[in-house]
Amino acid sequence: MPQTSELLTSAKGDALALNIFSPDEAQTKRGVVLIAAAMGVPQRYYAPFAAWLAQQGFVVATFDYSGMGQSLNAGKVALKQISSDMLDWANEAGEVLALMKQRYPEIPLYWVGHSFGGQILPMVDHSSLRKAITVGTGSGYWKENSPQLRRRVWLLWYFLVPVLTPIMGYFPGKRLKMVGDLPARVMLQWRRWCMNAGYNIGVEGEPLRAQYAAVRTPITSLSFTDDDYMSAKNTEQIHGFYINARKNMQRIAPQDAGVTHIGHFGFFKAHFKDTLWHKLLAELNETSIVNREDTL
Repeated sequence: MPQTSELLTSAKGDALALNIFSPDEAQTKRGVVLIAAAMGVPQRYYAPFAAWLAQQGFVVATFDYSGMGQSLNAGKVALKQISSDMLDWANEAGEVLALMKQRYPEIPLYWVGHSFGGQILPMVDHSSLRKAITVGTGSGYWKENSPQLRRRVWLLWYFLVPVLTPIMGYFPGKRLKMVGDLPARVMLQWRRWCMNAGYNIGVEGEPLRAQYAAVRTPITSLSFTDDDYMSAKNTEQIHGFYINARKNMQRIAPQDAGVTHIGHFGFFKAHFKDTLWHKLLAELNETSIVNREDTL
């Protein structure tokens, strides 16, 4: 599948590395899919899935938030110089979405948000989206995390982040084997969210609550019974904020895909091509059929 790379500049002036996976020229373009990444996950992780979707006829865009992956390398600045927080990252996702809408105005536009990427949907102009699909997306409130994560995450929020981040000027997650290296303002804001029972709405207040309530894009949630990060309560909480969106909540067990483990990151691994990936493709196809019927 054809793949092109571009370097954009965000509204704040940061480098944004973008990769676009396109169907072959002979194929009919069925839609545009933007993949919004999870916290600390570089866009290259999604490349096999993006290339596969392109084979199915979709134009797929992946990108790295400022201070991450190819964006950090292209910007040629130290991570501690990145001033972005998570709301800035949401704005960057919105800028990429607007670019794809501008380039492909005649075909359906879809959002696939992994974890954090599913949380920021209300913070972008979602009015042109036909459907949003969240994968492993939950609230992050630490007391409702999965039991295995909750046993160790208190060390992250009560000691490692508040002590190391100011000293280093960024969060050195890579050497700690936790989350990955992240900009200081991103990590400190995420800490505030995760320590609040209302998560991001509890911290950011009524303006953000109203943004969630304003979403009327249909949402399909794919979550996993063995997710080692997001519990069922986390998943229910964040999707509960979308009070006016039609939601299809799908809870998937590993045995449903013929495996023993999926976890928080497994969905995007290539060995799920014939199972979980086709489940997501069916959601895109379903929307396409509905939209064609609406135009008759």
